[in-house]
Amino acid sequence: MNHSFQLQVQAIIATSFRQRHFSFSSSYTASRVSFSSFCYGRNSEMEEVKVASDFLVGDPALLEKKIDAIRSGGPQKLQVIADFDATLTKFSVNGTRGQTSHGLLQQGNPEYDAKRQQLYEYYHPLEFSPTIGLEEKTKLMEEWWGKTHALLVEGGLTYESITQSVANANIAFREGVSELFEFLEERDIPVLIFSAGLADIIEEVLRQKLHRSFKNVRIVSNRMVFNDNGSLESFKGKLIHSLNKNEHALDMAAPVHERFGDLDGPTDDNASLKKRTNVLLLGDHLGDLGMSDGLNYETRISMGFL
Repeated sequence: MNHSFQLQVQAIIATSFRQRHFSFSSSYTASRVSFSSFCYGRNSEMEEVKVASDFLVGDPALLEKKIDAIRSGGPQKLQVIADFDATLTKFSVNGTRGQTSHGLLQQGNPEYDAKRQQLYEYYHPLEFSPTIGLEEKTKLMEEWWGKTHALLVEGGLTYESITQSVANANIAFREGVSELFEFLEERDIPVLIFSAGLADIIEEVLRQKLHRSFKNVRIVSNRMVFNDNGSLESFKGKLIHSLNKNEHALDMAAPVHERFGDLDGPTDDNASLKKRTNVLLLGDHLGDLGMSDGLNYETRISMGFL
């Protein structure tokens, strides 16, 4: 997908559009289509976005029905649920594999960095093994995440290490992410970033790479608890790994701007999010399809990034 991330997603949200979509469905007939995107400007006047590309869609007719339903429901019924690593961020950065919110972290303790790398080398192939059943694989992921979190606590991770790790990281947002968030914020459409990574690192990446906060963005991820000295003491709430991401963990969602402290005014609380029953779901992993499981949605369009 070579065009701006904003253009990929923005047109789905606007009142009149045609947009690329990749179905996560395991069995489908792929259609390759050229399109033009349209979106609303700030004054609700139609602005043509001049972009033509190809997209794959399992059922074009069904997609059109979903688009019509979301259009009819309006922005007040829509929410965007997005994975973070390799979805909002780039898979490849400067010609190499981009780092994840877990992978970029350097504790400042080589012994514990090496221990976490050993866990990665053991468990990562199991995560994508075609011969391991879902139930067994889920237990393995719980083991991996639990052991990794324990090493972060035991190894004395500090918030200063997080800040420095992000500054040195090979990580970047897809082009247009900031503009997309702004587009959604202007229309009071919430964005729920659902990640099996680390919430505190995601917030620091947003701070250092986008240089601003958004009142409509909330994060559901593994959140750290630091003591007064800035050292990690524990993790808060339910453990989230790659295979259990769903909105049952919505009570863990926190607005990003609370950490920035530079915005005032109310935001959508978690109860109101559940009333937004039209969903645009963005991910790069089959497990990401579960991010909307806890939501009784009416219409969902899922977009997969390869």
